[in-house]
Amino acid sequence: MKRIAATLYRNLLLLPAVIFLLSCGGDDDPVNPKPDPDETEEPPSNTAFTHIYAVNSEGYSCFRIPAIIKTRAGTLLAFAEGRKTNCSDEDDIDLVVKRSSDDGKTWSKLSVVWSDGKNTCGNPAPVVDQATGKIHLLMTWNFGADDIGTINAGTSTDTRRVFYTGSEDDGVTWATPKEITSSVKLATWGWYATGPCHGIQLTKGAHAGRLVIPCDNIELKSAGGRGYSHVIYSDDAGVTWKLGGVTPQHSLNPNESTVAELSDGKLMLNMRVSGNNNLRLVSRSTDAGITWAPVATAYGLVDPVCQASLLSAIIDNKHTLFFSNAAATTRTNMTIKMSQDDGASWTKQYSVYTGLSGYSDIVMLSNTQVGILYEAGTSKYWDGIAYRIVNISDFM
Repeated sequence: MKRIAATLYRNLLLLPAVIFLLSCGGDDDPVNPKPDPDETEEPPSNTAFTHIYAVNSEGYSCFRIPAIIKTRAGTLLAFAEGRKTNCSDEDDIDLVVKRSSDDGKTWSKLSVVWSDGKNTCGNPAPVVDQATGKIHLLMTWNFGADDIGTINAGTSTDTRRVFYTGSEDDGVTWATPKEITSSVKLATWGWYATGPCHGIQLTKGAHAGRLVIPCDNIELKSAGGRGYSHVIYSDDAGVTWKLGGVTPQHSLNPNESTVAELSDGKLMLNMRVSGNNNLRLVSRSTDAGITWAPVATAYGLVDPVCQASLLSAIIDNKHTLFFSNAAATTRTNMTIKMSQDDGASWTKQYSVYTGLSGYSDIVMLSNTQVGILYEAGTSKYWDGIAYRIVNISDFM
């Protein structure tokens, strides 16, 4: 009995030290570095992920802004912005791509789609023409020293410009980028962004075959400085591009958008927005993107004010929508949600990664699997761009 009492006494003496060690996490923890307080309210998830683009690799300081498509030949193309010297949205940025012929189990080395010295080449918005197999890629450019503030103020050296390139060999090589700014951007606009995420090809109605790219813009400060989402489109297999409908003015100034075709052939535009209780906005078009209805709140889609992706598919002969984003009020909790009523409700979901996460894009791999390309990290959400295959049967 005396021996037991002595043991209990020693354990009680050690208890305060144990409590102290459990409650104090070191900033130098090599497994789970302490995240910045402005990036998350929770510790990083231990859920595994695999980066296909990682910080400080392949000649680049940082990779951001993922977009992904599956070609008619079955190749996955994973696009990103390769940021040379830092992770900021300006400066020396190249548009890069990796290819996979096995649904993302392995990836090629990085190749550069577009580089222009120390200027910014980015915002990939790819789409596949299912009739020809050609890959169309819409992109934006700005002078490397300019930023969104000076561009919108009209004091920048240049402005935000829109470019197009294409590939006819399954994404191995790309045509010299061609500027299309005058066809798709109004003179009163400053900032402009294509995507960033995949575009779509319409399958229903009088405009079946039309290529549609989701975009956004901000007016010059002198013109009001308001933000909008809009689309651009091509009816001649990417030879020419035109400005489609712009969302009606809304006090919340929607911006980065993603588009999908609904079961009845209407289009849905889903938009990032500030000041809406961490919810997104949606608008519908009944004329293949030429005009858009007044925007409405997308209840059920919690968002930290970040880019997201919308994808339309046929699953078990039923039209299905998938939506991916960091489903939280902070850039955490990468999630794919599923709807079979054209987005009226999102009844199933799959948690991809509960830790730090940001931009994403999704692609159908087959009738039973979807792929997601997404920003994820343990110390920053831009630690790299990861990829995961998700079984549709795993949605709960």
